[in-house]
Amino acid sequence: MDTATVARFEASRNRLASLAYRLLGSAADAEDTVQDAFLRWQAADREYIEVPEAWLTKIVTNLALDRLRSASVRRERTVGAWMPEPLLDGDPMLGPADTVEQRESVTLAVLTLMEHLSPVERAVYVLREAFAFSHAEIAEILDITESASQQHLHRSRRRITASVDRTDIDHASARRIVEAFLAAASSGRTDRLVALLTDDATAISDGAGGLAKQLIRYSTPERIATVVRVGLEPSPAKRRLAGGSPSIHAGVVNGCPALLFTLDDRVVGVAILELRDDKIVTVRGIAAPARLARLTEEWQRHEHDAPLIESW
Repeated sequence: MDTATVARFEASRNRLASLAYRLLGSAADAEDTVQDAFLRWQAADREYIEVPEAWLTKIVTNLALDRLRSASVRRERTVGAWMPEPLLDGDPMLGPADTVEQRESVTLAVLTLMEHLSPVERAVYVLREAFAFSHAEIAEILDITESASQQHLHRSRRRITASVDRTDIDHASARRIVEAFLAAASSGRTDRLVALLTDDATAISDGAGGLAKQLIRYSTPERIATVVRVGLEPSPAKRRLAGGSPSIHAGVVNGCPALLFTLDDRVVGVAILELRDDKIVTVRGIAAPARLARLTEEWQRHEHDAPLIESW
């Protein structure tokens, strides 16, 4: 390929990656999907491709759907060990964020809810809500009729919007929320943490060090408060597991306030706080290194505010 042809693909790379990420919930799988699309682009007879962006969108969408339908992916997601891969605010893979729908479509809550959709419903929802494709364009991409596209969108919206809490968070708000969460956790009083949680709050974790075979789930504010208070209490054993004494920073991850545990410029853990009516409805704890690889890469590219806790 000549330089201009490569450049044309590269100009679309971030958009294609954000599309693949929304469809797959995995940054690593999204990168692999975009690379597979590049190989298709490389091998294609480009003389007959009238609109490269549309052609690439169709290729990436269908490659992602093939991944979702694969037996190994279905097995992994069925056994209860899968959760979306978190992305740091500003990561180009998060893609468009001009509308509420675009920002909502990349939250971990929505990425998790989309697991209950069929692959085609998921694709229609993402193409329409996040990228504003018309039903005619979606029908062309997915080889379905326009009326089928409309029906898939109706079903997916009904399932997702009924379960999603919309809250826009900026860095200043995120820092205040994380500071309050840390203060309550370190106070030694579970009632202070309970006061920050909704009555139906849930906590989900991949286990200390990400070693759990299945996700660990906690319900009831009292149980969550106890687990969080104990979990955020430093100890020599926890420091050995982390490889040292991490700093704790406030940040925004997938549109939500988050605590980032960093050590030697690596993110070794993250706790993401999802909100409803100014209270925390979900706490997601992620420590598996494979799930934090992209987050660490982005963390290393940017300057950071002073840590809330210098050495945990």
